[in-house]
Amino acid sequence: MPARPAAPPAGGLGWANLGMDIVSVNRVRRLLAQYGETFFERMLTPGELADCRTSSGLDVLSLCGRIAAKEAAFKTLRVRGRFLPWPDIVVRRSEGGWPLVELHRAAAEMAAESGITEITVSISHDVDYAVAVAAPIIAPALTSSVSSSSS
Repeated sequence: MPARPAAPPAGGLGWANLGMDIVSVNRVRRLLAQYGETFFERMLTPGELADCRTSSGLDVLSLCGRIAAKEAAFKTLRVRGRFLPWPDIVVRRSEGGWPLVELHRAAAEMAAESGITEITVSISHDVDYAVAVAAPIIAPALTSSVSSSSS
């Protein structure tokens, strides 16, 4: 019996490597108070930080949601031994208000290696926590080749 179960390969009809993450609002507030906004400039792009601003300043719940969404999106890539390329996964607010994920440089390469063309994400937050769930969209060519080889 193997020490650990083996996961099936990614891709194919009905297969999705979901990613989920939860971020503590208190932890982010503490980091913001201790290190200031510049701490988060390593994790979020200027556009993402702008999406988190209100007329009264940086909205911590929005900030937590962006961080959770980036972590969740990274988890869909199922890569081992790689660090989250924070600036390469961009979560922006669409005109409709829902979040959109853009993959750049290293994140786009990791996604391509997994046959992922896009990642969709949903963010929710309440007083103490922000959570995000991400789902990959598999490349049509990979999906059709897997489905045709199984028939």
